[in-house]
Amino acid sequence: MPSPAAPAPMKVIYDTDPGIDDAMALLFLEYAPSVDLVGITTVLGNASIDTTTRNALYLKELFEIEAPVARGAAKPLVLPLTEEPHYVHGHNGLGDVPIPDTITAAEHELPAHRFIIEMVRKHPGEITLVAVGRMTNLALALREDPGIAALVKQVVIMGGAFGYSGHSGNVTPVAEANIIGDPHAADEMFAAQWPIVVVGLDVTQECVMTTAYMQELREKAGKAGQFFWDISRFYEDFYRKATGIDGIFVHDSSAVAYLLDPSLFETRTGPIKVVTEGIAIGQTIQKPTTRSFPPTPWDGLPDHTICTAVDTERFLDLYFRTIVEGAAARA
Repeated sequence: MPSPAAPAPMKVIYDTDPGIDDAMALLFLEYAPSVDLVGITTVLGNASIDTTTRNALYLKELFEIEAPVARGAAKPLVLPLTEEPHYVHGHNGLGDVPIPDTITAAEHELPAHRFIIEMVRKHPGEITLVAVGRMTNLALALREDPGIAALVKQVVIMGGAFGYSGHSGNVTPVAEANIIGDPHAADEMFAAQWPIVVVGLDVTQECVMTTAYMQELREKAGKAGQFFWDISRFYEDFYRKATGIDGIFVHDSSAVAYLLDPSLFETRTGPIKVVTEGIAIGQTIQKPTTRSFPPTPWDGLPDHTICTAVDTERFLDLYFRTIVEGAAARA
């Protein structure tokens, strides 16, 4: 009797602001056998849109990634532009490692939000959006074509914080960077009728890639491992000074890990609102489906899933194996 056919790879658009951890998550997607990376869309955040788009094109060229790169939003929907966090990712967004002056890879002709619309319309029910930067491109796509929400298979974001394990914010005491960077876009995204999974600080700051872990990855994962080691030196220094940890938090790759193996995470469901003004701007607040309240602004909004706990050991093993095996396959 013939063995059953393997499921088709998941079609993924990666919405990103590379970024050190963004680059590490990009290779996690590219090297995962169960993923068909069909597009990379850029957004401002860890650096300006010019820099994040250049970095995406550089990564595409360096690692021979076939997925097209579409330039996205250069500013938030409502808030004014602010200075990029050079102290976290370096002035070039990749830990200030040398980057060639000339990159031959070219941008896609469509802007990011229209690229998302086109791909979702072309592959209804098949596209998963993995968004690990500000949610501006997703909000712009929804504004232009609200009907795509019913056609997207899933949205997995890295962003937000809900207070689990003591994690409530990394820019303010209550706000995570991707959400506070464009809270209006995030609030519009959460109001849409598409299935969202939120992988926030509650779990990403429970996972640490230690210096020893990164050294072993450098030794066993070829060009990718060496590149990750080089770009993460700046990032690790920031985290050592800011938090005292020996290593780096695993933010964006945690969203990819959920996509690849949801069993790594514990979750909770309910509608989500984002605070868009005042002292708590950028805070993500979920009304749990297990509680009833008098009328609230959450009433009538769709339920979404947040991650509340993670099996750190299994996740770090999944990342390591995926990168090492992927690098070996392309050596």
